[in-house]
Amino acid sequence: MRNATLKQLRAVAAIVETGTVTAAARKLNVTPPAVTMQVQQLEEHLGLPLLDRAGDRFQPSAAGREVLAAVARIEQAMADCGAALDAMRGLRAGRVDVGLVSTAKYFAPAALGAFARQHPGIDVSLVVGNREEMIAALRSDAIDVAIMGRPPVDIEVDKTLIGNHPHLMIAPVDHPLIGRRVPASVLANASFLSREPGSGTRGLMEKFFQESGIEPRIAMEIGSNETIKQAVMAGLGLAFISAHTIAAEVDDGRLAILDIEGLPVVRQWFVVKRTAKRLTPPAAALAEFLGRRGAEFLPDAQSATLKKQMPKS
Repeated sequence: MRNATLKQLRAVAAIVETGTVTAAARKLNVTPPAVTMQVQQLEEHLGLPLLDRAGDRFQPSAAGREVLAAVARIEQAMADCGAALDAMRGLRAGRVDVGLVSTAKYFAPAALGAFARQHPGIDVSLVVGNREEMIAALRSDAIDVAIMGRPPVDIEVDKTLIGNHPHLMIAPVDHPLIGRRVPASVLANASFLSREPGSGTRGLMEKFFQESGIEPRIAMEIGSNETIKQAVMAGLGLAFISAHTIAAEVDDGRLAILDIEGLPVVRQWFVVKRTAKRLTPPAAALAEFLGRRGAEFLPDAQSATLKKQMPKS
């Protein structure tokens, strides 16, 4: 059956339903010879007769009854697929696979939740990782879209701006540099807590220090922003980090922002898709929603304390 065509299967079903080749041809809107040819080709392929003549009408053979049962299942599957696609076009159903760089988890779930409330029939699946992992997921089409700070340059992508993404330096609340604007050179002898290689934050930190003529002393490499914040609170070092990860701790007085010349470094958040990938209507609707409303969910727009303490660029 692997090489059987839908035309052949439907020709057999139409003959059984109508009883004659002529009637089947009218039902299928083709000529009687075309119907006969489709049935003959299928019988030759299967090596079994599919129709028996009973008087002036055709009826299915034993093999024909098996084929008819398969045709019924195929037609039902096609109908179900059509209904599912209609629902997706109407944004009543479907699934979107979204990749988040780990820093985006501080605002993206709220944005995705707002989208889900507008479209309760659409399932949103999240994958969280560092920048390199999200690029790999885009390349393999494991995700529909990614929320990230720096789109890849080695694959062709379409990007939609969500909003600004500032990065700054945090310290424990009793650090001696708090309240003073100081040059980056004062950090030359400090210890830093850093994200792992492959992280977008790590790459941006290295670029900032390189431009400042500083070779930072990395005391610890930590793969979690939450752990980095706890380590800074414990006095284990300073950290270059996204402002969007620290709003709650700054508001609560558990972390402080250092006023360093050249900071904050402001990048942007984007929703990114591979150019060659055709998005389903639900995925396209989500990308449009994030571009239109995503900035509403960025933490620094909601935290008065963070806005007050964040250095001016």
